[in-house]
Amino acid sequence: MSGVRLLFGGRARRRWVHLILGGALAMPYVFVGEVVIGPAMDSRYVFGDLPLQLLSFAAGLPLAALTAALFPMTRPLEAGAVRALCGVDPDALSPTPARGRAARGRSAAWFTLHLGLGGILSGMSLAVPPFAVVLMVLPLFAGLRGNGLGLPGVLVHGWGLVLAPLAGVAMLLALAGCAAGCGALLARWAPALLGPTPEDRLAATEARAADLAVRNRLARELHDSVGHALSAVTLQASAARRVLDSDPGFVREALAAIEDTTRRTVGELDAVLGVLRAGDAPGTAPAPTLAADLDALLRRTRAGGLRVRAEVGVDPAVLPDLVSREAYRIVQEGLSNALKHGGTGTAVDVRIVADGPRLEITLTNSLGASRAPAARPGGGHGLHGIAERARLLGGAAEAGPAGEAWRLHVHLPMRGTA
Repeated sequence: MSGVRLLFGGRARRRWVHLILGGALAMPYVFVGEVVIGPAMDSRYVFGDLPLQLLSFAAGLPLAALTAALFPMTRPLEAGAVRALCGVDPDALSPTPARGRAARGRSAAWFTLHLGLGGILSGMSLAVPPFAVVLMVLPLFAGLRGNGLGLPGVLVHGWGLVLAPLAGVAMLLALAGCAAGCGALLARWAPALLGPTPEDRLAATEARAADLAVRNRLARELHDSVGHALSAVTLQASAARRVLDSDPGFVREALAAIEDTTRRTVGELDAVLGVLRAGDAPGTAPAPTLAADLDALLRRTRAGGLRVRAEVGVDPAVLPDLVSREAYRIVQEGLSNALKHGGTGTAVDVRIVADGPRLEITLTNSLGASRAPAARPGGGHGLHGIAERARLLGGAAEAGPAGEAWRLHVHLPMRGTA
């Protein structure tokens, strides 16, 4: 049964169809070859001369190779047919057009091999089955034994006539074996000739790295914006609940801060999710910056219970947009750490100054307020995200105890950022 499946199973039949498609693709090139071979051999009847037909077929194959080399889309089209009909692992085939001399050469070799084997198998598939059927029924129909079919005399007398049906069956089995063998050969060579080249693998790796970088940036943005907002809203609501009866003015201020924080966070979240779209829709909220949003950030943080003292020794409006955005996120995350781990009443000093070509950002608060600021329960980014932001801009970040305080210091280049 395994032999029958090998010759006539579903995979063998699909590969046979793939070879027939190759033969169909070869026909235009054969016609061009006949146009050249006919006059060259001084013959008007190329169709009736088997040697001239084979010569025309051979003359057309270089044209097929040239076609595949000139048209890069040949590779993905052929790879699609191989995936559908030959049972080859899709990951072993390249779905992109052939670029570069090596890739084009492989595509040309594959196209020539496909059309060459397909043309031969197509001719055999047209000629062998009818002749095999005639041999199989030859003992039953005396009329087929005449000279009209041009059968050899040995087949119409004696043992030749008796063995003719077996010869017909053997021819059909031989045809199926040739088709299975050629199909297996093409399936074996497809990954080598239609698979990605080293340049294709490098491009795919770069594309995956770029996609991973976008995902990491989204994770940082979501952590810094939403994480900070949730921490601030939680502490603001907690503080308001404790003084609900004794300090209505503070409660009103805390509720207003909660409203402002959530409204702004929704806008920031929309801006972050815009990266996932084909393009940001008109009206999408811009990312916050030091120049436009630092004062509001400090106001909301103070409403959450932190005692924030800020020293801004540089005009945020003169900072490059990229530096201003990343600096805002760094200050936001530093305040969020102090808010999470210190709670209300924690004193935080924020210092943003220019030191030559660098922007210096320093946040200092009591040591007890920041014993574990690197991540929130369940996994956050915290100081890791701050360090990554600084590194991507060509700067650096340091965090750790400084005497009786916890100190976060970041410096960013203000010109020529990476």
